[in-house]
Amino acid sequence: MSRIAIIRKKAKLRGLLGIRARLVVLALILVCPLMLDRVRLLEQTRTTEIAAVAATVATLAQRAADAQREVISSVEAVLKSAAYIHAAASEVDRSCSILRASLRVDLPSIRMLSIADARGVIHCSTAAMFVGSDVSQRAYFRRALESHSFVVSDFLIGGQSGKGTILAAYPVSALDAGEQAVMIAGINLDWLSDIMANLAGRAGVSVALIDGEGTVLATPPDQRSKVGRKLGQAELDFALGANPQNRELATAQNDSGQKLSVSRIPGTNARLVVMLDEGTVSAAISREIRTAYLQLALVCVFVLLGALIAAERLIVRPISMLTSTAKRFAEGDWSARAARARLPSEFVPLARAFNAMAAQLGQRERELVAINNNLTVMASMDMLSGLANRRGFQGRLDIEWARGQQTGHCLALLMLDVDHFKPFNDSYGHPEGDACLSRIGEVLAAVADDTGGFAARYGGEEFCLLLPNTEAAAAREVGELVRATVERLAVPHRTSEFQRVTVSVGVAAALPIGTSEPRELLEAADAALYAAKHGGRNTVAEHGLVRSADPAESMAIAS
Repeated sequence: MSRIAIIRKKAKLRGLLGIRARLVVLALILVCPLMLDRVRLLEQTRTTEIAAVAATVATLAQRAADAQREVISSVEAVLKSAAYIHAAASEVDRSCSILRASLRVDLPSIRMLSIADARGVIHCSTAAMFVGSDVSQRAYFRRALESHSFVVSDFLIGGQSGKGTILAAYPVSALDAGEQAVMIAGINLDWLSDIMANLAGRAGVSVALIDGEGTVLATPPDQRSKVGRKLGQAELDFALGANPQNRELATAQNDSGQKLSVSRIPGTNARLVVMLDEGTVSAAISREIRTAYLQLALVCVFVLLGALIAAERLIVRPISMLTSTAKRFAEGDWSARAARARLPSEFVPLARAFNAMAAQLGQRERELVAINNNLTVMASMDMLSGLANRRGFQGRLDIEWARGQQTGHCLALLMLDVDHFKPFNDSYGHPEGDACLSRIGEVLAAVADDTGGFAARYGGEEFCLLLPNTEAAAAREVGELVRATVERLAVPHRTSEFQRVTVSVGVAAALPIGTSEPRELLEAADAALYAAKHGGRNTVAEHGLVRSADPAESMAIAS
């Protein structure tokens, strides 16, 4: 072989090696940033995941705290009902038998109900083992007698049952100053734990409901072995030192990287404590980050692996994202849009066309929702008076009745009827009759706005005014205000003995407890309206409705 041929062959070999080296460098330049970006995304994902878990746990903990508050509120409502029954029945010395016969004790949050006299001796209980027990030395009993209000104890061991529990007490003196008995309820700690079931099984998350001394009252089912124990000193110091109000959360982070959140249960010394261990929560994503760094090192050796990753990022991922977006949109997520900024340029026209189609369909959906909402409002409104119609009123009555059952508040109803309205129509004509009803509707709307009530045209010349959380006496005053305001309108009515348009008002109030129904309140208000009309018209008549837990003992008192 000639020297010239050898030189040419060496030059060709050096050229091939140079091309391969440049390809390797180019591949590394293309692949390494991609892998580094993946590591960055994982770091961001870890931060986002920790924040998301913290937010989710905080939300669930807030719901659990709200649920605990509801349990305490329901126990308080039961004790107040029991105290009311005891105070009402004490005159005939049958309070214990009436309590056992009429009071429901199948609430999951309550283990037992008892009545203790002023000396602290239990003389009546739904559990016979507690009759005769002396609770006079219990702090919650003395506090209830002194404060004349609802009291919840810290964790204690029952003298008869030998089991850990917390007790709630309500003195009958809060209702009847002459009666010194105290109603006592044993709260079911297992039920308090079951409420937090949605917080169970979460790695790195520990939840506990503690009393004023730091003793654990309740936990999620998978942590129930902690009940009756105290928290660690660091967590305990923070939990007992934090004093968030209402639904607020107090948060802190200790030296171990744990996030602590505390929420108080109003009316008690209890607190809900949530501990979040970030290291445990992010363990899986941390392993992924370490794996990603290892992959980065391997990619520097295995260039072909980098090419596969690049293909996955440039082709497979955009297609998957567009497919996922289309699937979300098909399942009813009208806000789903393809993020064009994250797509290769080849996919941008497809994403633009999809987003335009999604926007048009979403606009049509919003228009249909708006039309349906308008139709719903129109179906519940009386166009003549501007008030709700009978259908709208019935729906609101059902809502307020259910709310009264939860809160124990009284509900009042005013029924109004325009006096001698048929002769008015015959004398002045239907247009004037419609104008008269419209002005009365304006009066009722103004009164409802001032009193927080709900006004409606019940039918014809009959109107209603629903007054939540209002006793009979206050409702009667509102009824008198409506009657006087209508009379002051001075709408002429020559066929009426008052020479002007007047209304008769029937007033009724009810406490939505036991098996009582909204229909009974309507009937009572209608009976009061009947009494007002037969009592000379242009007057207010009251029909008070008093109910016990036993429907057979319900009675109506008219005045």
